This record gives sequence, structure tokens and C-alpha cells, in this order.
Amino acid sequence: MRKVVVEKKILIANEEFANKNREFLSRLKLPCLNVISSPGSGKTTILTKTIEALKGKVKIGVIEGDIQTDIDTQRIKVTGAPAYQINTEGACHLSAAQVSYAFGKLPCETLDLVFIENVGNLVCPSALDLGETAKIAVLSVPEGDDKPAKYPAIFSRAAAVLINKIDLLVPADFDIEKAKVDILKLNKDVKIFPLSAKTGDGLQQWNKWLTELVQKTKRA
Repeated sequence: MRKVVVEKKILIANEEFANKNREFLSRLKLPCLNVISSPGSGKTTILTKTIEALKGKVKIGVIEGDIQTDIDTQRIKVTGAPAYQINTEGACHLSAAQVSYAFGKLPCETLDLVFIENVGNLVCPSALDLGETAKIAVLSVPEGDDKPAKYPAIFSRAAAVLINKIDLLVPADFDIEKAKVDILKLNKDVKIFPLSAKTGDGLQQWNKWLTELVQKTKRA
């Protein structure tokens, strides 16, 4: 019984910080995207390519979540974008309190868009509210086209799904149409972007969607 009470208190505290984050982002008219995927899906590569493509058009900051190391943060900083590292020391997801603290370490008043690169995990991060504008799911081709059916929570909640590494469709025997159908069964309003961060294929459509999101948020 005590475990249930403790977990409830944790969730209530997280909700309070999530609401605080929402208010902060709303005041600044700053969209914030929580990027969720399995480890090795290519989240960081997608972000570095996105930052480079939108340089001079959209000012982007990144909150990096990992269990250990700041390897991904250093990759982001090479692009010139501001980034802040959160190490969870074993936790499988970021919390709203951690994100709230990270906002204070970024020059949010000068940014147009913030990415949260969550800990690599398709399960835990999908359920926790960070106060973000939207969740973004990344599914990489080598993982298999059955993942939307096996891990429906994130795909049902995502505003956009990036199917990355489409340059490996043939060797991975990945049925992209099946994956799309399964995703749309869960979430009819989701935007799906097949792309390859390695070759650049499909990134233009993703970047266009981001630019439109930023413009829409500023007009709101």
C-alpha cells in the first residue's frame, strides 16, 4: 500500500512541474518536442541534421537525456546549438522537474524551438507528461515493422512519427506500408515522415513541418 502512495505522490509532483513547464512555454510561445525512441534509432543524428538544415531560420536548443555520458550533447554542440545534459543515473525516462531545471540552463528567450531527446526507451517515456508541446516518435527500420503494434502507447500519442534509416528498407525486409497502416490505426491524425538521416532523404518534409509549427506557435 505504501508503494502505491509513494508512486501517486511522485506522479502528482511530476504533474505540477509539467503544468509549470507548459505555462513557461506558452508565455514564450516556444514549441517543445519530446523525442522518444529505442536506443540506436538515430535521434541524435536526426537532430544534428535538422539543426544544420534550419540554421539561420529556426533557433533550436536541445535537452539531452541519457543514463550516463554527455556524448550526444557534445554532438549537438558541434552544430553551434545550445544543449544541456541530464544524466538520469539509471532512470528510464526524464521527469518534468528535470526538464524544468534544464529550461533554466538554456537561452529559451532567444530560441524558436526546443527538442527534448529522451532516454532511449519506447515504453517509460511515452507515459510521462513533461509539459511538452508534443511527443515525436522515431522508429528505425532495423528495429522491424512490427514495433507500432508491439509498443502502441507512444505511436498513439505522437504528433509525428519519423521512420528513420529508409536506406536500409531492403536489407532489413521492412514493410513500410504495413508500418504506416499500423501507426494510423492507432493515431489517424499523426504525421508520418519516412526519412534517412544518413542520406538526407525525406528530411526536407520534416523540416518544413517544424518550420510551420514554429510559425503557427508564434502567431497563436
